[in-house]
Amino acid sequence: MPELPEVETVRRGLQPAMEGARIAGVETRRPDLRFPLPERMADALTGQRIAALGRRAKYLLVELDNGAVLGCHLGMSGSFRIEDRRSAATTPGAFHHARSKATAHDHVVFHLDCADGGKREVVYNDPRRFGFMFLTSRAALGENPYLKDLGLEPTGNALSGTALAGLLAGRKAPLKAALLDQRAIAGLGNIYVCEALWRARLSPKRAAGTLVRKSGAPTERCDHLADAIRAVIADAIAAGGSSLRDYMHADGTLGYFQHSFAAYDREGEPCRHENCGGTIRRIVQSGRSTFYCPACQK
Repeated sequence: MPELPEVETVRRGLQPAMEGARIAGVETRRPDLRFPLPERMADALTGQRIAALGRRAKYLLVELDNGAVLGCHLGMSGSFRIEDRRSAATTPGAFHHARSKATAHDHVVFHLDCADGGKREVVYNDPRRFGFMFLTSRAALGENPYLKDLGLEPTGNALSGTALAGLLAGRKAPLKAALLDQRAIAGLGNIYVCEALWRARLSPKRAAGTLVRKSGAPTERCDHLADAIRAVIADAIAAGGSSLRDYMHADGTLGYFQHSFAAYDREGEPCRHENCGGTIRRIVQSGRSTFYCPACQK
């Protein structure tokens, strides 16, 4: 499943082509993906101008001038491809597994009259059809069933030590499980939790509430963890995500955040903390692989 930095990379890749463009038409080549497509979606979108391309957790949000919002989730295999008659097609984003370019899996096509005078198609491709789309309004975003229970974004300054303490106080669940709770922190996934815990030198197995003082204030370790979460997400977005294959940005440059992994997928390798001497171990928590250094992550 793509994580937040991958989805943010997709958003940034699509932004120049989509923002300010008028939707000249929409082809829906099947009635459903994971769920049925919104009723009369093509009619609702055609003729509207795209005011902004946003993101909430792992959802892309296409905001229109008339106040409508098209939400898109990529599922496990979804991607967007930009087709421009003046240049080669590009697939913005970087993913754990390579994305399909087989036209048999092109399910939705957005025909755009772009702000620069060009015409482009943005194609949604999804072999496994685990992605989905929904229509709502900007005013109703906070009550949308997919979005209303999402927690803090792990970007910017909102995720402070104090805010994190409020989310973890009294929780006996393992720290990793608490951080993966989307109701607490939105869009934070398995790879980046492993990396943030390594940076903060915290065990994924310790009780989450141990990072909070009896007064409810954050411990120093809680402050360090909040800093580590923000930093690892920012670094991954800057690199373009964590594809385990080489990938290309929309501008043709390569990014390799996966080469910077300090814990994830490094089972049996030496810990990269200076003077640690430990070895990265893999355990399974809630059915998912956790990678950490038992020597320095306490």
